[in-house]
Amino acid sequence: MDYPNSVAELTEMLRQGGYLADRGLATAVFVALSLQRPILLEGEVGVGKTEIAKVLAAVFKRRLIRLQCYEGIDTNQALYEWDYARQLLYVRALSERHVDDDEAVEKLFGPKFLLERPLLQAIQAGDQAVLLIDEVDRADDEFEAFLLEVLSDFQISIPEVGTVKAERPPLVILTSNRTRELHDALKRRCMYHWIDYPAPAREVEIVTLREPKVPAELARKVVAAVNRLRQMDLAKPPGVAETLDWARTLEFLGETDLTAEVADVTLGAVVKDRDDLGLVRSNLKEITSGA
Repeated sequence: MDYPNSVAELTEMLRQGGYLADRGLATAVFVALSLQRPILLEGEVGVGKTEIAKVLAAVFKRRLIRLQCYEGIDTNQALYEWDYARQLLYVRALSERHVDDDEAVEKLFGPKFLLERPLLQAIQAGDQAVLLIDEVDRADDEFEAFLLEVLSDFQISIPEVGTVKAERPPLVILTSNRTRELHDALKRRCMYHWIDYPAPAREVEIVTLREPKVPAELARKVVAAVNRLRQMDLAKPPGVAETLDWARTLEFLGETDLTAEVADVTLGAVVKDRDDLGLVRSNLKEITSGA
C-alpha cells in the first residue's frame, strides 16, 4: 500500500487498522513517514506506543521487525551473530572429506552461516519493513550510542562480508517509558511525540472500535472507572491496554454493568500490583459509583 498524502488520510488508514490517533500523533507519524525520519514515542505504559508500530506495519503491508531492548543488550544481539554450531559441523565435514581449499574455508564466514538479528534484518528489508525499537530506555548508554550510527546511515560493516546498506530506510519507531532520560543526540535524530492518556470520550471510542462486542454503555463505565483509578496514587496506573483488557474480560463473562461486586472479582484485568489492589478494593464503591 502506498503511503498517505495527508494527515487526514493517514488518520483514516490507522482507524481502519483499529488505531485511533489524535491529530498530534498522526501529524508526527505522517512527517516521519514523508521525511524518512525515525520517530521517538514516549508516554506512560499502555498508551499505545508499541501498538501503532504493529498497526502501521499491517496497514502498509510491511514486515514488522521488533528489537526489544533490555539492560545488557549488546550489538551482536541486535545486528548479527555467526552460527558457530553449524560452522563447527561444516569444519568437521571438510576435515572428513580432506577439503582445505581457500574457497571452502571462506564460506565459513559467508551469508550461509550469518544469523541476522533485528537491525540487520531491517537494513536488508529497507522500506519494506517497520522497525520497532521497543523500550530503548531500558538499554545501556553504550547501546544507545551505537544506535546513533545505525539510525543516521542505515548501514553496517561486517568485516567478513562487507558493508550492508539500506537503499531506502525502513520506518523506524522507537518507544520509551522514561525509566531513564535518553541522550539529546538520539532525540535529535528522531521526530518526537509524547502520547498522553486519551480523553474519556476518545478512550470510549477506542474501546468500541477495538472491542465491538462490548456495549457502548459498558465501555463508558469502564473508561470512567479507569480514569478514577488514574487519579489515585497507584504504583502502576492502568493504561489503555488495561482498559481494553477489562472491557474484554467483562464482555467475556457476560457482565453488562460495572458494579463494585463485579469490579472486585475482575480487578486482575486492570490492576497489576498487590499494594494497588488493596488500595483500590478499599475504594471500589467510589470508583464505580456513577460510572
